[in-house]
Amino acid sequence: MAKRKSTKKRVAFSFRTVLVILTIILVAWVVYQNWPDILETLDNINDANIFVLLLLIPEQLFMYYTCGQIFFSYLKHRKNVKEFTDKEILKISTELNFVNHAIPAGGVGGLAFLTYRLSPYGVTAGQASFLYVFRYAVTTVINYIQTLIAILVLLLLHLIPHDAMWIIPVAFLMNMGVFFFLWFVVFVASSMKRIEVFSRAITKITNGVVRVVTFGHKKEALEREKVHKYFADIHENVKLAKKHKKYLKKPAFWGFVYSFLEIGTYWIVAISLGRPELLPFIMIGEAIGSVFDGIVPYGLYELGMAGVMIALGVDFPTATLVTVMTRVIMLFFTIVSGSWPYYKAIQRKDG
Repeated sequence: MAKRKSTKKRVAFSFRTVLVILTIILVAWVVYQNWPDILETLDNINDANIFVLLLLIPEQLFMYYTCGQIFFSYLKHRKNVKEFTDKEILKISTELNFVNHAIPAGGVGGLAFLTYRLSPYGVTAGQASFLYVFRYAVTTVINYIQTLIAILVLLLLHLIPHDAMWIIPVAFLMNMGVFFFLWFVVFVASSMKRIEVFSRAITKITNGVVRVVTFGHKKEALEREKVHKYFADIHENVKLAKKHKKYLKKPAFWGFVYSFLEIGTYWIVAISLGRPELLPFIMIGEAIGSVFDGIVPYGLYELGMAGVMIALGVDFPTATLVTVMTRVIMLFFTIVSGSWPYYKAIQRKDG
């Protein structure tokens, strides 16, 4: 018995050690990839108002907290889930932000970490997945609304160049594509019959790809029963949300605040550079950039955002500087604020 426990501890230690080393490598790769932008930001930091930039510290911390409240203001209605303190909400949100932004793992990495991090509190994988999708659904709706407002403002002020009118239908189509994806997720999750078909298809396709990649050495990567159980868990949460829509009011409110703070981050940088009038351009660029970010896990968010701002008439140096400087500052703040809490989180014995 003692030998078995010792083996389990060694395996757990080995896995966590590998995870820490892998995280350090990924963060180093992200810094390396952004090194030209970091140097550009350092060259131009003297052009910004440092006192305005310092507002990013409380703004970012509050943004992490609002992100956490999207999840936890819903979870408090679940009887099987332990209560969270404000300190725990901020801590977990900071860790999740680190995973999502400092590690180029895309949304899948964030969901995996959130599931792992919330499991000691009694949150199931299905509940975590439901909340993760719900967060993106709320922020997508808010992004869509803010895009409409920004486009309307720019049209009324005649600030959209004639050759940039294509951005309007593109913005609508991209947002509608995201809406369709979210509708499809809800459509599948609302019926056990559809979940059965979907889980069977996912299992068959995944295992088929694994067999091809491993040349038949590995026959099965996913177990159909576990996949079905996972989606059935999501189904129960969707049913509960439909039955108790009032549970979604506070998460939706916090999602609205979170979306505004995301824009506010870029706006603070723009204000520090003496360009507060860029707000509507930032709103449109950020919304379209978010869609790019959802399609490609890493690399196109800033490119899409800066490209849209330039197309709308913002001069190239300003659009790129605002985007790059915000990216670098957020990356620095993310690593500083989230790396140690993340390290402590993956060392948890009950995680």
